[in-house]
Formats: sequence, structure tokens, C-alpha cells
Amino acid sequence: MKNYIEELTWRGMIHNVMPGAEEHLNEAMRSAYVGFDPTADSLHIGNLVPIMLLAHFQRCGHKPVALVGGATGMIGDPSGKSAERNLLDEKTLRHNQDAIQKQLAHFLNFDENDSENSAVMVNNYDWMKEFSFLDFIRDVGKHITVNYMMAKDSVKNRITSDESDGGSEGMSFTEFTYQLVQGYDFLHLYQERNCTLQMGGSDQWGNITTGTELVRRIGHGKAYAITCPLITKADGSKFGKSEGGNIWLDSARTLPYKFYQYWLNSGDEDSEKYIRIFTFLAKDEIDSLISEHQEAPHMRVLQKRLAAEITMMVHSEADLENAMKASSILFGKSTADDLKALDEQTFLDVFDGVPQNEVAMAEIEKGYDIVSAMATDTQFLKSNSEVRRALKQNSISVNKEKVSGEDYKLTQADLINEKFILLQRGKKNYYLLKVV
Repeated sequence: MKNYIEELTWRGMIHNVMPGAEEHLNEAMRSAYVGFDPTADSLHIGNLVPIMLLAHFQRCGHKPVALVGGATGMIGDPSGKSAERNLLDEKTLRHNQDAIQKQLAHFLNFDENDSENSAVMVNNYDWMKEFSFLDFIRDVGKHITVNYMMAKDSVKNRITSDESDGGSEGMSFTEFTYQLVQGYDFLHLYQERNCTLQMGGSDQWGNITTGTELVRRIGHGKAYAITCPLITKADGSKFGKSEGGNIWLDSARTLPYKFYQYWLNSGDEDSEKYIRIFTFLAKDEIDSLISEHQEAPHMRVLQKRLAAEITMMVHSEADLENAMKASSILFGKSTADDLKALDEQTFLDVFDGVPQNEVAMAEIEKGYDIVSAMATDTQFLKSNSEVRRALKQNSISVNKEKVSGEDYKLTQADLINEKFILLQRGKKNYYLLKVV
């Protein structure tokens, strides 16, 4: 068994630890849980920190429990939010749970035949659905005072902002009771699975400690809490967001190429932090990578390793190779064969935003004049004479390969995925022909 707190500490993943937690974990194998919001059928990279908390927990010899909040997802956690969320039905929540478990299996070993500390997934809807309102307020609600609940930052901050903004609808009773429901989850897992630790982001401290209080008052036991810092970017922009919105773990929502590019584009300061938090690399190797990067920042050694490790972990080695090929097409040397090796969706993603025009297949079948393709029909270049000059200067490429001579014809042999031809002037000016 490894010292879990020490592992998290050098990785910069500790925000707060309840006294006694480290000693408790060093005594024997323990169970800990993290809750995941099932309001979408994919997690996003904002969920990677709690996922890594569980993954390191298992690697240190302990038993991780991933809780999908089917019941709490029907309510909505007020922590860090200014408005109440939409509520979901059970069928949607079950679908989302199945999708989330498949993603977590990239990080956690769920095979109970493989080891005694195999991961477990639970859904709090399973024990909350038969719990009547009267039973809940009698058996759970009476143990926590309103004053205790009002003192939590997740409640206090929301009510303060509600009073000050003048037009808010306020916090509903449903959201107000969220911490009791989450707290009961901890009590249930303590009683049924001997789960003695809950972990989450720093904004969850209030909800988690309500759980430890219920374990003490109702379960007559001792439970612990660990929180990690909320991830921020050095430039102040929001972590996990791009121009297109969330960076999802599901390849159907965020292609592996874009996922890879997100990490590859990390700043130097951010990448030093991310490689500790989001990979399983050992401290010595990370320190060595950071030193190598600092000696030659322009080589972006740190970003490349970071992007490779996370993409392979979340997706697959094949997806990583495809993403690296796509990156080399834009930023390095590549050939027509490299372009043709990309699947259609990745190809389109790589050249997202590149101007394009349609051309009839009949034109390609008879041989499409390069001058017409570059100027007359597309206005990629301003005039036929500009095309001819560029050809003489050897600055025109078709599918990343230089062409010369104004008698060059585009044919079916040039088609990528049987429908695209990539035109290029110089290193950075692209134009995409879509053959219809």
C-alpha cells in the first residue's frame, strides 16, 4: 500500500483533508467514494480530477466507489450555481449511468474477480426511490438543524446573491435539501459498504461534511473528507472549455483530435500543473520532463507528453496515433497518403473553418483545371495570373504535395475519402474542394 495523501500532495491535488484521514488510510484498505453528475451521457474533462482521485486511490491499494447521482441528479446541486438545473427522468438517468461507467472503466478496474479492491459503481436512486418523504424527514432530517444547513457556503452564497440581485427566484426547498440527500448517501455507503471517506472538489466540502456528521450522529461512526482544488488556467480562462464548449470524454462529442489539441495547446505553466494531476507518470519522470521542457520550451516536450498520455488513457492508442497524424498534417510534414489515412470526421475536424466550395464529380472525371480550381471558380486566389505566378514559384500544393505547371489537372486519384481535395498556397493558406 502506498501513502495516498502523500501521492496527492506532491501532485497538487489536495485542498482540504479532515484531521485523522491520513492515519486512517495508512492503517488498512479503505473504501472511498466520489459522486458524478449523470445529467449528460458523457463526462467532460472537468470530471477528470475526481476520476483521478479514485484512480490513485485504487492504485494505492484502496477500494474506489463511483456513485452516480441518479436521485440527486433529479434535484440539482446548488454548489457554485446561480440557477436551478433542469430535472431528468429515470430512463435518461439510467442511460447516462451506463455511458459513464464505460468511460470510468478506462481509469478504474471494475473486475471483482481480479482484485479485492476492484471498483464499484452505485446509483443513489436505488436506495432513495423507495424512501418516502415522511420517512426521510423523520429518520434523517431531524438529525441536522436548519442553522447547520444555512451555515454552508453552498447555501449561504446562493441566498446572499439571491437577495442582492433583486430579480432572482431564490433557492427552492428542493435544492436546499440537497446536502441532506448527499449526506445520506455517505451514511448509506458507510453502513452498507463500510465506506469511510468521501472525496470531491473544494466546492463540495459543505455537502461532504454533512455526510460525516450524519455518520457520526446516526451511524455512531467516524468518516472523513478530502477535497481537491478547483482547476483554473493561468490566463484566467475557464478550464475544460474551448470555443466549441465543453471538452467531452466521449469521442462522438469531442473528437480525439480536438481532445488531443486541447492539451497540446496548454501554456507552459498550465502543462506543468496538468501533467502532475492528469497522468500516472511518476514524480521523477515528471520532474525530468519539466527540466527538459524548461531547457527548450519551443520543443513543447511537456505539452506533447501530456496530450499523448491523456488522449491514450481517455480514448485509445489508435485514437492517439490518428490525432498525432492529424496534428502533423497541419503543423508538420505530411503527404497525400497521410491525408487519406484519416477518417472523414477527423479530416473535416482538422480543416474546420477552412473555406470550401463544391465542384461536380463530372469536372473531376474529365480532369479539373488547376487554374480554374484555384481562382476562376473558387476565388481562393484573386486571379488566374496569380495562380500561374504561384505555380512558377512552386508554392501550390494539392493534398500537401507540390504541383507545378498550369496544365495540371485534378482527377479522381486526388480524392480524399472519395469526396475532398485539399488545395494549399504556401504553408498556412488552405482551401477545401468538396466533390458532389
